[in-house]
Amino acid sequence: MTNQQQSLEDLHHIKTMMERSSRFISLSGLSGISAGICALIGAWLAYPYVHGEKNIIIDEYVALAQVASESYTIILNTWLFWIALGTLTAALVSAFLFTYFRSRKQGLPMWSNTSRRLLLSVLVPVFAGGLFLFRLAQFGTFGLLAPGCLIFYGLGLISAGRYTLGEIRYLGFVQLFLGITAIWCSGYGLYFWAFGFGIMHIVYGIYMWMKYERNEKLVSAN
Repeated sequence: MTNQQQSLEDLHHIKTMMERSSRFISLSGLSGISAGICALIGAWLAYPYVHGEKNIIIDEYVALAQVASESYTIILNTWLFWIALGTLTAALVSAFLFTYFRSRKQGLPMWSNTSRRLLLSVLVPVFAGGLFLFRLAQFGTFGLLAPGCLIFYGLGLISAGRYTLGEIRYLGFVQLFLGITAIWCSGYGLYFWAFGFGIMHIVYGIYMWMKYERNEKLVSAN
């Protein structure tokens, strides 16, 4: 090995160490793929309820009492709420597991100052958006729920780009664009939601796996 090659290798090692200390680089492309698959399954389950093929209300007698008392708990009495909750739970669990396995393989801690900053940067806009959308649902403005989910999630990803791999910002901008576009496409919110959370997550996950994780496997194999 020449001195020049040694210097380049040292610089690469220093760059990697600095990146690991300032950015959470253990996000797995498989996490994006699994989250996208969960979103597509959720959209498929929600389709007949969104388009009136099935009754969205779980218990109609309870719903009448909730409407009479103007109770917000009527949202909990809908199939869409539980489909959304199940989809979110499945996506988060699968994303966590794949990221956890990758962080272990890299020998990096799953929970650190960087990962905490990353989580906070995502949760602030997503949590604020969740409260806003919940209030919209109380007023029956269901047509803006799908666009709102995409917009606030996109803002969270853009914010998270400071603490993880920069490619996540591009996914955030795509989600933001889809959400804004969906506002003017009444009746197609579920399609935009499925494309943003489903298809784009899968595309992003495949790209990230091929760019980072496949190379890691090739290096370890050699």
